Amino acid sequence: RSFTSAFLFSIEVQVTIGFGGRMMTEECPLAITVLILQNIVGLIINAVMLGCIFMKTAQAHRRAETLIFSRQAVIAVRNGKLCFMFRVGDLRKSMIISASVRIQVVRKTTTPEGEVIPIHQVDIPVDNPIESNNIFLVAPLIICHVIDKRSPLYDISAADLVLQDLELIVILEGVVETTGITTQARTSYIAEEILWGHRFVPIVTEEEGVYAVDYSKFGNTVKVAAPRCSARELDEKPSILIQTLQKSELSHQNSLRKRNSMRRNNSIRRSNSMRRTNPSLIVPKVQFITPEGSQSASET
Repeated sequence: RSFTSAFLFSIEVQVTIGFGGRMMTEECPLAITVLILQNIVGLIINAVMLGCIFMKTAQAHRRAETLIFSRQAVIAVRNGKLCFMFRVGDLRKSMIISASVRIQVVRKTTTPEGEVIPIHQVDIPVDNPIESNNIFLVAPLIICHVIDKRSPLYDISAADLVLQDLELIVILEGVVETTGITTQARTSYIAEEILWGHRFVPIVTEEEGVYAVDYSKFGNTVKVAAPRCSARELDEKPSILIQTLQKSELSHQNSLRKRNSMRRNNSIRRSNSMRRTNPSLIVPKVQFITPEGSQSASET
């Protein structure tokens, strides 16, 4: 019947409040004004709430901050092969579903034609018995890469590693269990951050049927016996590994002997010092009287 009546009808259509009997008529301007303000405020509240929820679920990098990597990587012998290893863990109780790990080597290379590629990327395989390459990140895991003929580290020895200008980039991808959004965490290791002949200490223990994780030792390593040659030389001469293990066993036995001898010497020194300082342990002097009346002193 009028512009005001048509305007009220358009508000009903916009907010979908129905098309029944209209309680508010065009004869009450104050009620119309309040209705318009209420609709505007309602739209603002809906926009803010949707924005907050979207920002909360869309910021997957915050979930990636709880995925931690060891500061240093190691190269050691596992199952008779030189392996590149690092440790990854998840600090939250909510799991990462379908987590997968990829490793890329970035280095400067030169083609046979003389072309220089400053950032040459090469994917290297991860030793995983599961064909899908997914990992079950319920506890900290040690990710292993076997240095074989397919690996760019195949011709690198311990002495050459320091001189290499390369970087190993590790990418962990997975789906957040609570939101279903894909998250990604990345880290990298340069040559100075790779320890040759080290191994990560165990941090998962079982106590009364319950597994406990000590994150204070997450990046701790210990020295182990490992050949200093490259993986190619190790494949060509398997006896190098046997000689290395024998040398480490002999050095371990010598160190045990030295420790035992030092303990014995320390125990002897302690007993001698106790005899000197304790007067009750000093041997007393006994006097004997001869028939002639002279006295002779002797020590027993």
